[in-house]
Amino acid sequence: IGDLAGFVAATFLRGVKLVQIPTSLLAQVDSSVGGKVAVDLPEGKNLVGAFYHPRMVLIDPNTLKTLPERFINDGMGEVIKYGCIKDKSLFDKLNSYDNFEQLYMDIDEIIYRCIGIKRDVVERDQFDFGDRLLLNFGHTLAHAIEQYYHYEKYSHGEAVSIGMVQLTYIAEIQGLTPKGTSQLIKEVVEKYELPTQAHVSTQELKKAMALDKKNIHQKLSYVLLKEIGQCYIYPSDLTFIDVVKEI
Repeated sequence: IGDLAGFVAATFLRGVKLVQIPTSLLAQVDSSVGGKVAVDLPEGKNLVGAFYHPRMVLIDPNTLKTLPERFINDGMGEVIKYGCIKDKSLFDKLNSYDNFEQLYMDIDEIIYRCIGIKRDVVERDQFDFGDRLLLNFGHTLAHAIEQYYHYEKYSHGEAVSIGMVQLTYIAEIQGLTPKGTSQLIKEVVEKYELPTQAHVSTQELKKAMALDKKNIHQKLSYVLLKEIGQCYIYPSDLTFIDVVKEI
């Protein structure tokens, strides 16, 4: 809803003032901040959109109490992402809870930490050509999975969860990420009842990845982990995922 409203605001009368009031966990920790507003097409994720910053983002964590459990877990996919790429202490904190009910006692701090990471990255790179690419950890596979299932089987956060685990495993096989890192991520996402495998052949996913808007001159910028809390960009082509037959 925030993306759709933002896209309309960016284009109607060449731009009208926008306030984002996110009510889902995923929107509160990620999509309401940073100015990306876009809609999906059958051919791919977020292919029509703009960069359009809201005048204000107003977050009330009490709205999370109205969500079905699946969409709490969905948002945790993005929360875990931030721990993986930039904040090991956040990752460890998420791992220390038994469930979301325990985590909710600290929800203000967790939302604030996620937004802080995103704000710092976006301020350095508003248009997604440098540091902002780091926020796409797991997303290259996630968007392909979402598109493959016509946005019906997996929510965005669920697909990101699969993407983080599977991409890290692929990087481990190639010696680009320390062994055992994907298992650490797998254990945390499973704690929040998120999936870790989509059971789609890599050849099918490559068809969707070929349409990724960040697939420039047949090169993709994969976000890999040096370790939990530290990431880097690894340019490669679609053959990068060929070391596994299924994701």
